[in-house]
Formats: sequence, structure tokens, C-alpha cells
Amino acid sequence: MAKDKTLYVCSECGGTSPKWLGKCPSCGAWNTLIEQVAQPAGGANNRFGTQFAALAGSAELATLSEIEATDIARTPTGLDELDRVLGGGIVDGGVTLIGGDPGIGKSTLLLQAVDALQRAGRNAIYVTGEESGAQVALRSRRLGLDHSQVQVLAEIQLEKILATLDATRPAIAVIDSIQTVYSDQLTSAPGSVAQVRECAAHLTRFAKASGTAVVLVGHVTKEGALAGPRVLEHMVDTVLYFEGDTHSSFRLVRAIKNRFGAVNEIGVFAMTERGLKGVANPSAIFLSQHAEPVPGSVVLVTLEGTRPMLVEIQALVDNGGPSPRRLSVGLDRDRLAMLLAVLHRHAGVACMDQDVFVNAVGGVRISEPAADLAVMLAITSSLRGKPLPKGFIAFGEVGLAGEVRPAPRGQERLREAAKLGFSVAVVPKANAPRRGAKEIEGLTIHAVERIEEAMDIVRQLQ
Repeated sequence: MAKDKTLYVCSECGGTSPKWLGKCPSCGAWNTLIEQVAQPAGGANNRFGTQFAALAGSAELATLSEIEATDIARTPTGLDELDRVLGGGIVDGGVTLIGGDPGIGKSTLLLQAVDALQRAGRNAIYVTGEESGAQVALRSRRLGLDHSQVQVLAEIQLEKILATLDATRPAIAVIDSIQTVYSDQLTSAPGSVAQVRECAAHLTRFAKASGTAVVLVGHVTKEGALAGPRVLEHMVDTVLYFEGDTHSSFRLVRAIKNRFGAVNEIGVFAMTERGLKGVANPSAIFLSQHAEPVPGSVVLVTLEGTRPMLVEIQALVDNGGPSPRRLSVGLDRDRLAMLLAVLHRHAGVACMDQDVFVNAVGGVRISEPAADLAVMLAITSSLRGKPLPKGFIAFGEVGLAGEVRPAPRGQERLREAAKLGFSVAVVPKANAPRRGAKEIEGLTIHAVERIEEAMDIVRQLQ
């Protein structure tokens, strides 16, 4: 196969150079030249040529209302929590990118999934570029996947991988990982921006043309983002992040992008000797088991995708020095500083000379503003040394003017709390059940409009 010519394109100005230079000759920017496959000088592939434009036929147009809208067929993977994140299962021709820290369990999860699909009659290929076939087989034995019929290909050259996939046409193909794959058309090393982008583009094109579902495993940077060009996330249909602490047995799979389902949906897994097992009731792992209520502890009903989930928020307020610390784990630190200012201005609770530490139990990360009220109540409880009553929950967004704003899907949050035995709730007024609506059995709901009202109610309950 003849090797195509390559050129280097500046990511800032688009200028080109026949060889790599540290400084772009067009705009003078440093370290912006990226290798690309050069387009042929003429013919159909010449994107800049206009001499044959008149001979090209126009593309067929279709009216949006006349296009038949059919539901996308999905194939369950056999792992309920993974199916939840994917939106019901894998989609033929869909491309999924999954990233996570080393050793978090990406390869384990995918090996379990392709084995379940293979046993369900769907042909699967596992392409490994980081391990040998013997290492993959050893892992499958350790996971209890006896007599697995999954086909394994230990290869990192893109052209050989595509030829094998084209000859076998599997239902699903896993590429572990995209950073190890390289194309002969480029001279740069595997894992470079050019290689990752070019290889991912070819694999995506193959998936759309053949109907094979392709799963790409991606490395992450030290900041936790997917390594490689950002365009990689735009190419694929679904982006999943594998989260969790390697010192903990629990793992979270979060959907950041999903063209076939809800985003920010999460699946919860427990790492066992036999691989990853789905957790049916994830709220239980994020709640500490206290024999009696303790100061600084409030249970929050947060929403992860379509799933309401109970998480314990813990706060510790201690005497600080001339420069008091504000530290949060699992919550935004800047938002914590804002809530402390609102707490002082509108509720008369001063923490100016106190160290404030806030933690979301279980390693979960909470990004929604509905956690504001629970955080403020936890801080106040710790400062006063008085615990909140047993079975207490709270949620709601707090504004700079001290108002308590509603959280989305409040009724579902309240029903989830009642199902798990909670009995007292402080919520925004707009989230309280309307008059004439069916009350939530076993749950006493206190509706508030301002943070001062919430503090008064809490004082009465303590």
C-alpha cells in the first residue's frame, strides 16, 4: 500500500509546512504544527479543486417532517448499570469512548460486557494494544468467564485492525486503547494528536458504514480529562467517564455525552474478585451508618441523570487562625465561599474566623446547585454543635439574596427519600406538593422561601 504524503498544519492560523518546525512560518506561534495526511493534488479527493464542481450532482434534500422517525434498536450488554448509562444498551454503528484512570476497571468492565454479548449470540472482537492475548485470557479466567468465545486480536496497526474487522464484521468491537493504535500513513508516534485523531476518524467511519458498534478506550491526563485532541469527543456518539478511587471498591460510570440517551446518567459498580457488579441501591453506599445523629451531617437528595440519589454531606467548623481555610471535597470550593457569605449576610451565622471543611461522603462529586441548602444546614449544625433530627433531608438552591430556589424534579427526590425511610424534609416552597395533590406518606415536608426560614425551622427541630 502506497504511503500518502503528510504535511504539518498550524492549529492557530491553518498555515502549512512540509516539515515540522517549532515556530509556525505563517503566524509565528510556537508548537502549533500538527501532522496531517496531505490531500491528493487532483481528482475527487481534492477539497480545494473547483474545476469539476459543475459536473457533480446535487445532494438529495428531505423535509424534516417527512423523514420517518423510528426508535433506535438497542442490544442490552447484560450489565444493567452499564445499560442505564448507555440509555438501554449498545446501538448498531454507534461509537463509544470510555476514559478513566489507570487500573480503575475499564478493561475489566468491557471484557465482561463483550463476553455477555457473545453469550447472547452477538459476535464480539476485543482488540488489545496494551496487553498480549495471554494476559487478556488470564484476566477472563480470573473474572470467571470460563469457555468465553470472544475473539481477541493483539494488534496496534490501524490498517490490519480495519482489515480484520471488515472481514469478520462483528456486532461489537472494543479497541483497548486508541492511544496505542497507529496508522502507516503518518510518521508520528502512537498516541500523538495526529495519530489519535486519524485512527479514531477511520474507526468511526468503519462503524457507520458497517453497523458494527465500536468502543474506544481512552487514556486520561493527570487533570482527569481524556487525553488527545478535543475533537475526539466530538467524533464519537457517547462519552463515558470511569470515576472512583482505586482505594475504594465502588466505581461510577458517568455519561458526559450521549446521542442516544440522557447525559449525566451514572451507573454504580462494586469491584469484587469476580469483576464489577452493579449496585442496585447506590444511595446505601453514600450514607454513613450513625447510631445516633451527629452534628454537621445532613442528607441531600441529589439528581444524577434520571436517578435521584441520597448522599450525606458532612461539614466540620473549627477554630481557625488569622487565615481561615475553606476546603471542600466533592463540591465546588468557590460555591462554598459564596454560601458562607450568604449565611453571614442573611442568616446571621458568621464563620469569618473559622476553618470550614465540607465533604460529600463516598467520593461522589456533586455539581448541581440543589446541594446549597444541605451544605448551609450542615455548616450551621457543626458550628452550633447540635445534630439534626434522625431521618432529616434537605435540598434546594440558595441565591445571593438569600432566597431558596426550587430544584428540578423535586417530587421524585421526595419519593425516593420517603422510600428509604426518611421522615422530615426541608425543601423549597415550589417543590412542596400542591394543594389537593397526593401527600407523600411518612414524610413531613417543611416548605421555605428564604434561608432565614430554613434556619428557624431547623432550630425548632433540634
